[in-house]
Amino acid sequence: MDDLRRIDLNLLLALHALLAEKHVTRAAVRLHRSQPAVSHALAQLRIIFKDPLLQRRGTYMGLTPRALELVRPLDDALRGLSLLLHPRGFDPASATRRFRMAASDFGAHVILPKLMRRLRAEAPGIDLAITQGSRGAMVAQLLDGEVDLAVGVFPDVPADITLRTLFEEHFVSVADRTTLPPSGDLPLDAWLARPHVVVSMRPDADNDVEDALAAQGLRRRVALVLPHWRASTEVLVGTDLVLTVASRTLDRGPRSRNRSLKTFAPPLPLPVFAFQQAWLTQRDAEPAQVWLRNLVRECSQP
Repeated sequence: MDDLRRIDLNLLLALHALLAEKHVTRAAVRLHRSQPAVSHALAQLRIIFKDPLLQRRGTYMGLTPRALELVRPLDDALRGLSLLLHPRGFDPASATRRFRMAASDFGAHVILPKLMRRLRAEAPGIDLAITQGSRGAMVAQLLDGEVDLAVGVFPDVPADITLRTLFEEHFVSVADRTTLPPSGDLPLDAWLARPHVVVSMRPDADNDVEDALAAQGLRRRVALVLPHWRASTEVLVGTDLVLTVASRTLDRGPRSRNRSLKTFAPPLPLPVFAFQQAWLTQRDAEPAQVWLRNLVRECSQP
């Protein structure tokens, strides 16, 4: 208890913002305080915790090992205080807070337009901060308390992560229609003979299409790997490239506005996959989190 007398709630709020933003100026904006005030708070926190907390690493600031240890317990403590002060639940119409969500380009494409329209109409005080990363990185962000929710495909998660399926998805191929036969599709040998485009955060990452090909002892030539969904369709125009992606990627994207592109079924069986939302199990019953998850589920439907 003596240690608690050395620190007040405002310092804990400043610490929470600094650990989340990893930047004094951004933390000041988040807290609606001046940059000098947050710098002063950081100086006090460094004395209290006997640790720099934030350290420069090249061109950016990173958390020290001690700061990383503080992320989850601090998040839990502030959440507990919030529940103590506001035990009646969560009112989205009057709430003012920021949710942090991890999502791929695909997840943002499918969910975010509807989600933002709902937020502006029903919860105008709610802000969103979206981060992007690999599946492993998103799970790590959940475990470290850096995000409230992650949406994506998670074939394997730790026991303290809860998964719920938002929808099931299937693959389609797309190419410039002028390079396709009159039938509008390609048999397997012609499909394999064409150069392919793969959308991936990492050039060497595993994917379901390669796994399905390997199971049949087949390989395709990947002529382009890139992390950008929109560009992946734009590069098809006027080329013999083929792209195979989740069908809803193309619902409102360039393919739907570009008549030179044609969608067709891949000429080999590819698995249907579950697109999911994931969160820390210990946050199951938090009213604000339940509201966010329900809203994301509703906005993920066609």
